[in-house]
Amino acid sequence: MFLFEIEVWQFILVIVMVLVATAVATFFIVRKLFQKALKKNPPINETMIRQMMAQMGRTPSEKQVRAIMRSMNEENKQN
Repeated sequence: MFLFEIEVWQFILVIVMVLVATAVATFFIVRKLFQKALKKNPPINETMIRQMMAQMGRTPSEKQVRAIMRSMNEENKQN
């Protein structure tokens, strides 16, 4: 039977190391899942804008669609 004693500071150090390792692993796992979700459900694109405007009863011109995309991209860059 293995019996060993550790100091309080060693115990605290081990706990802190485990917490840091868990945080790092969680970060990379969540990042991978988020990237996978973005691939599966991409953000809004020009086709979606055309469909939304058609549902509102409007026929958008190409200029309007590009203007909306440009404004959305600028908003995303600011955030």
